[in-house]
Amino acid sequence: MMQQADGVTPIDRLALVGNFLPRKCGLATYTTDTFTALKGRFPDLRIDVYAMDDHPGRYDYPPEVTRSIPDQDRMAYLDAAREIEASGAQALWLQHEYGIFGGAAGEHILALLDRVSIPVIVTLHTILEKPDADQRRVMEGLLRRAARVIVMAERGREILERVYGASGRNIVMIPHGVPDRDFVDPDSLKDRFGWAGREVVLTFGLLAPGKGIEVMIEALPTIVAEHPNVLYTVLGATHPNLVAHEGEKYRDGLKALAAKLGVSENIAFIDAFLEHDELIDYLQAADIYATPYLNPAQITSGTLSYAVGVGKAVVSTPYVHATEILADGHGVLVDFGDSAAFAREINALLGSDRNRLKLSERAYARGRTMIWPRLAELAMREITQMVAAKPQRLLSSAMSLAPLAPDFSAVERMSDSTGMLQHSIYSVPDRRHGYCIDDNARALMLVSQMPTMDEGERDKWMTIYASFLQYAWNPEARRFRNFMNFDRTWCEDFGSEDSNGRTLWALGVTARDAQLAKHRDWAVSMFDMTASLSLELGSPRAHAFAMLGAAAILDAFPGHALARTILARFGEELCGLLEEARRPQWEWFEIVLAYDNARLPEALIRAGHALGREDMVACGLSTLDWIVGKQTSPDGRFRAVGSESFGRVYAEPLQFDQQPLEAQATIDACGAAFDASHNMRWVEEAYRAYRWYLGQNDLDLPLATAQDGGCFDGLMPTGLNRNQGAESILALQLSGCTISGLAKRAESMAGPQSAVA
Repeated sequence: MMQQADGVTPIDRLALVGNFLPRKCGLATYTTDTFTALKGRFPDLRIDVYAMDDHPGRYDYPPEVTRSIPDQDRMAYLDAAREIEASGAQALWLQHEYGIFGGAAGEHILALLDRVSIPVIVTLHTILEKPDADQRRVMEGLLRRAARVIVMAERGREILERVYGASGRNIVMIPHGVPDRDFVDPDSLKDRFGWAGREVVLTFGLLAPGKGIEVMIEALPTIVAEHPNVLYTVLGATHPNLVAHEGEKYRDGLKALAAKLGVSENIAFIDAFLEHDELIDYLQAADIYATPYLNPAQITSGTLSYAVGVGKAVVSTPYVHATEILADGHGVLVDFGDSAAFAREINALLGSDRNRLKLSERAYARGRTMIWPRLAELAMREITQMVAAKPQRLLSSAMSLAPLAPDFSAVERMSDSTGMLQHSIYSVPDRRHGYCIDDNARALMLVSQMPTMDEGERDKWMTIYASFLQYAWNPEARRFRNFMNFDRTWCEDFGSEDSNGRTLWALGVTARDAQLAKHRDWAVSMFDMTASLSLELGSPRAHAFAMLGAAAILDAFPGHALARTILARFGEELCGLLEEARRPQWEWFEIVLAYDNARLPEALIRAGHALGREDMVACGLSTLDWIVGKQTSPDGRFRAVGSESFGRVYAEPLQFDQQPLEAQATIDACGAAFDASHNMRWVEEAYRAYRWYLGQNDLDLPLATAQDGGCFDGLMPTGLNRNQGAESILALQLSGCTISGLAKRAESMAGPQSAVA
């Protein structure tokens, strides 16, 4: 069993995301070394590796890789998130570097992180002090999501706090890991590489501009003058991205510079991507390690860490990582681009075996604090602590979650003299996105149903929302427009089928429920003028919305011919769709689940009730029973079908993102089922769905803001989407109206003792 200090129980399973060997890059080596170190130190730990893949199909990944993620395929990130979420992993450790993830500045990785609920720890391999807008956005997204952030230099912590406003409490400095090798005399290994009798200066890493190799080549004539046998070895393949763009032009230019300076015999280019152990052998056989890097902001250098780890005398430019790891006499620093300084310091070390040995021994002592087993222990301590700190679910009593009284405040906050705005940033309306007929149709229905509202206010808002629907009608296209800019210009000539169906639904409800005759008269007139458009629609949901409007019209006008036609035709079509799509264990109208699912059985139940068609009612009740089962979590809570489920053929629904619209649709459908069957089970199901708003959900987080009638936009794996858009607010308030009416009907039928609290 694993042992962990600090009284924290270690985790059993970890998801590790990054590059992985045999992909040839430093991050792949680092992630692979991290995996090996964790397995070596904690052999019982199960580690699922998710390897970022820049060339799908090229790499022969080892069995340790659970799956590869094509870096430009955003859906692959979502699939990986689902797999991680279902795997039982208790934490996710991400190795982050710019350039290995798809999207602007690698933003696709945020899509993965936002869809897992487990704690995340991120190792930052590059921290930019002057990021562009996309790089800043991605880094801030990582910092928001991460419970812990690992940096490999203290300067990284300082930049995160100063530039990005990160909390220092969540940042931990763990140096780059190094191999655990014995300290050896370089001369004992030189024969292996043909270096016998040579004084070897080594630079290692993927070859690319910015590594400063030119600086060292320009220093060679001076070094050779004092030490004719010196050999400067440049070890490493050219960076794959550079090869793809220009081949070996850069390497050839370095060779030409060496020839020009007359030092070609004193320089060796080894064009290879070495296996880990062979690389360390090369390092141990060198006398001096040189890092002439040109970028002062470089916070991490794995090659420098390896050199210190095996006890090399290092001469380096003062980039961030070098200034920290070589501080206090553990190496020699020279200015950027200063060939003369490199020559002077290397000559001094080659000229004194005693001084070079002392410097090597100091470096080796520092390297003992950086060996991979030590990194594994430090990282596991942070991971287990962050997992232990994850809030535990607090099971609440269902019967204590009383429904909220309907409250128009948040709807009014999102509305103006034009109508209801679509979106908000937190609770503040976002005018950039303007208005849509979907929300104004819902708002019109709400005002009709609000149980308590000043009549003057009711008249005002009914008129505003009705006016929006009226203005949206395009008689030439015989369709309603949907999206309107904030300046009241339309974005289209006609809206979606669903938006047209919802508008007919709102007209039907207004014709039946509006408290003033002038609004009822207007609504039935608009319905009569426009409802025939529904007969040209093809979407099952658009049909369902039109059916709900037609059922309301029939409640008010039992002989309405067009309403009966809509209900009969679309009711038959829904029953036919069910017969086509039905499979064992799949009692549904489509081969996929999508949004507003419960509206389909609700429409059938209301159509059957209005037409006296018991077959339609039975079909609606059976499909509602099926979808309610799919929307029930293992512990019996309402679980809205997550939007990530949409479009998955004959598949079980996924847990997130859960949206308020689904709870409202279920509540309304259960109300219809109770009216048709008088079965109290449907009242209980409606209350269960309503309590989702109040916090009886997968994350025990209330979406409703009781103080002002607002509602958050959704339940994500990591918590709430804290924006409060029109759709979400209206879903809560319309649900409240339905629950209030349903409670009264149930009580009148069964008596006060049988009503659901």
